[in-house]
Amino acid sequence: MNVLVCIKQVPASSNVKVDPETGVLKRNSNDAKMNPYDLYALECALELVERCGGTVEVITMGPPSAGAVIEEAICMGATNGCVLSDRKFAGADVLATAYTLSQGIRSMGKFDVIFCGKQTTDGDTAQVGPETAEFMNIPHIAGVKKIEKVRGGNITVVAKQGQYLVTQTVSMPCMICTESDINTPRLPSYKRQKAMSADKSEIQIKTFESFLDKDESHYGLAGSATQVEKIFPPDVNTEKQFIEGDSEEQTEQLLKLLNTKKFI
Repeated sequence: MNVLVCIKQVPASSNVKVDPETGVLKRNSNDAKMNPYDLYALECALELVERCGGTVEVITMGPPSAGAVIEEAICMGATNGCVLSDRKFAGADVLATAYTLSQGIRSMGKFDVIFCGKQTTDGDTAQVGPETAEFMNIPHIAGVKKIEKVRGGNITVVAKQGQYLVTQTVSMPCMICTESDINTPRLPSYKRQKAMSADKSEIQIKTFESFLDKDESHYGLAGSATQVEKIFPPDVNTEKQFIEGDSEEQTEQLLKLLNTKKFI
């Protein structure tokens, strides 16, 4: 069984800067980590091949420094990985990102199951996985909490749909988007980390030229159906005001304050 996991490098803290011109995050590889939700998807893929046999590959999109999350995935048990990196991909919204991933996946080969984390901590849209599956014309299931069985070219899962848990069976190839309580991700292997330090040949870099579709209008800002009008970090306000007196006096002062600030 050939399994692929889509992963992403995200900011490691909430203290991020925004490009005032493009409205996108300024990513610093020194303050980045693998998207936490992707760890559950990767663990799910590793457990699946342990049960059924096969290999796990990983793919990410970003600057060359995003190869750090590929290294981490390989240290956890993935066979190899690929970074989709090109200036033409910069500024992509969820639509252009999903299309780029679909092209990158096609350039890597054929897979029985593609796993994707529920969402990313920097975008939180939870749309890239299903949109990628749509571009690839394969079935997909979101909110997956358990892999039940794999039999006869089909995979059966338990997925969360609203307030209900539903058992669904889909044919492979397919896309599965996992919930964060599906498992407990394993730690990277120290032996694999040592091996990766000496040999990083398992990591491929693919650019725009690697894709079958070379229409630049489908990628990056040009291929984005939506654009951010304005994005900014929230203002930090540490101002405090203490209200003294008995309960009636405090109530009267609080009401007056709320009216003055036009909160009510």
